Amino acid sequence: MISIPLPVKMPRLIKWFYPNYLWDKKRDCKGKQVLYLTFDDGPIPKATPWVLETLKQYNAKATFFLIGDNINKHPEIFQDVLRNGHRLGNHTYNHLNGRKTETSVYMENIFKTDLKIEENIKKLAPELYSDYQKKEKIFRPPYGQLKRDQARLIRKEHYSIVLYDTLAYDWEQQINGGKCTKNVLNNAKNGSIVLFHDSLKAFKNLKIALPQVLEHFSAQGYDFKAL
Repeated sequence: MISIPLPVKMPRLIKWFYPNYLWDKKRDCKGKQVLYLTFDDGPIPKATPWVLETLKQYNAKATFFLIGDNINKHPEIFQDVLRNGHRLGNHTYNHLNGRKTETSVYMENIFKTDLKIEENIKKLAPELYSDYQKKEKIFRPPYGQLKRDQARLIRKEHYSIVLYDTLAYDWEQQINGGKCTKNVLNNAKNGSIVLFHDSLKAFKNLKIALPQVLEHFSAQGYDFKAL
């Protein structure tokens, strides 16, 4: 089994030990200053629309790892994510923990989300479907938890498995938004993939941390791009 720990800053040793995961994009940032903001667990009312509006204020693009069941419940918010030019990623249909889920069930959950994403693009923004098909599919495991056979099968289905370089810890109720902000400001570097959550659980901290992160790195000349 693969059990990924959750430090704020992912150690180089872990990145080296799991080279088939995408941890950062430092190699793509020569001569540029770029951060890759990612948001897990949407789309949902309140949190996701707020994130979209906040990103727009800084001309920032991001990547949203979507839960299939939330797409099913909130297609209009899914459409807003898509039409704002952000990247779409798969986060399973029911936010499953890979280590606690039978592999066949886990893979079916991923495929179900993939179909839900494609179905809604075709219905809500058909003119964008061709562009979506051209891009490599991306997947982030909930909780960062995968079994080895799951990881192997996911890559076999031509997904890039995306983890992170810097973690805000915005979902953690025992810390405040100021601490989440410091987690990112003190650890994110050029090419970092930063993990936030557009969930109700994280929203209290996210509302504090995200604007400060965008303001701080914008002042330093950074661009915010989708993966």
